Amino acid sequence: MYKFEKKDKQGILKINISKEDWEKAVEQAYEENKGKFNIQGFRKGKAPRKVIEQNYGDTIFFDDAFDHAVSDEYSKFLSENTNVIPVSQPSVEENTFTADKGLEVVLKFDLMPEFKLPELSGLKAKKQKVKVSDQQVETELESERQSHARFVEEDKAAENGDYATIDFTGYVDDVKFDGGEAKDYRIELGSHTFIEGFEDQIIGMKKGEERDIKVTFPENYHAENLKGKPAVFKVTLKKVEKKELPEIDDKFVSDTTEFESLEEYKKSIKENLEKMADERAERDYEVALLDEIAEKSNIEVPKSMIEHEVHHMIEDFEHRLSHQGMNLNAYLEYVGKDLETFKKEREDDAEKNIKTRLVLQKLISENNMTVTSEELDKTIGEYAERYQMTAEDFKKSMSPDDYAYFENNAIMTKVLDFIKSKNK
Repeated sequence: MYKFEKKDKQGILKINISKEDWEKAVEQAYEENKGKFNIQGFRKGKAPRKVIEQNYGDTIFFDDAFDHAVSDEYSKFLSENTNVIPVSQPSVEENTFTADKGLEVVLKFDLMPEFKLPELSGLKAKKQKVKVSDQQVETELESERQSHARFVEEDKAAENGDYATIDFTGYVDDVKFDGGEAKDYRIELGSHTFIEGFEDQIIGMKKGEERDIKVTFPENYHAENLKGKPAVFKVTLKKVEKKELPEIDDKFVSDTTEFESLEEYKKSIKENLEKMADERAERDYEVALLDEIAEKSNIEVPKSMIEHEVHHMIEDFEHRLSHQGMNLNAYLEYVGKDLETFKKEREDDAEKNIKTRLVLQKLISENNMTVTSEELDKTIGEYAERYQMTAEDFKKSMSPDDYAYFENNAIMTKVLDFIKSKNK
C-alpha cells in the first residue's frame, strides 16, 4: 500500500508493508545471503535462518529486506503512476517497524519541474546582420601569408625579433617543477609570450651557448605552487632564425590556391567569411530564442537536477582531458582551483542546459513532432556531402549511436524552424 502527495516541488510517498510481506522480504534476504555465513555444526550456506539470527542478531537481514521491500513498492508506484517523474533518488524521511503493523516508510524525492510554455510569437530575440570588413579579409590574407613563412638559420647572436630554438629546464629552490622542461622550443624574442624577462636574457646568446636565466613567476600565475616564486631556467640555444614572409600578389595566389589573381582570392575569402558569420549569427539567434522561451517559462530547477548535470559535465570534461594526456586533478592544480570551486562555477551553465532541454522536450511533446525517414535521410545526406560520400555509403559506416545523433539533429532543426516560423 502507498499514499502519494506533492509538496514544495517534491513527491512524498508513504509506503505501508504488511507484516506478512515484511516476513517474505526477510526470508528473501536470508535466501540470498545465507551462503555468506559460517556456523559451527552446519555446512556453509545450510544454517537455518533462526540459527543465523541467534548468532548475529535478529536484525541481521533487515537492511537487505528493507531495500527489497521498499524498492519493490517504489517501482510498483512508479509503474502505476507514469505521470510522476522523479529527478532524484528517494531519501528515507521516516522508518517505523512494529511487529503487528509491519513496516511504515516515508520517501521524499524531487519531481520534474512543471511549467507552461509562453507565447512563442513576438519574441524579442533578433538575428544580427552580418557584415565582413576589408580589414577582416586582410587579416585572413595575413594569416595565410604567415602559414607560408620560411625560417632561415643565421650564424649570429640572437637579437630582438629573431626566432630562437632552445632546450630548457626550470628549477624552483633547485628542484625541477612539472611543465618546466622542453626541447627544441621555438620562441620569438620580444613577443612576451614567456615569463617577463626570460626572452630578454636570451638576447646576445649564440648557437650552442648555455645560460642560466633567472626570472620570478608573477603573483597571478595559474599554477598555485609557482606563484611569486623565483626560478632558474638552464637554457641551451640550438639555433637562431629569421622569419621570411612571401609577398601577397597574383603569383603567390596562383602558386598556393586554386585562384589566379589576388582579387579573385580576396572575393572568395570575403564570401567564406560572410557564410561563416551568417551561420554563427543563425546559431546565436537560435540560442537567444531558446533562452528567452526558457526565461519566460519560469522553470524552477531542483538542486538535485543541477548537481546531476554538473556531474555529467565534469565527466565529459574529464573524458576530453584524457585525450590530451591529462587528468582532472592535474588540470585543477594547473589552474589553481579545487574541485568544489570548479563544480560551483558550472552550476549556472548546468541550470541553463536543463532549462533548454526541458523547453525543447515540451515543444516536441506538445506539438507532436517526429522525424520522418525522409527527413532523417536528408540530414544524413547533407552530412555525407561534406565527406564527398553518397548517403548510402555513409549509412553503411553508421552505428546505432550515429543514427540517434542524426535523428536528434533532425528533430532539433524541426523545433528551431518551428520557433523561427513564428517570429519572422
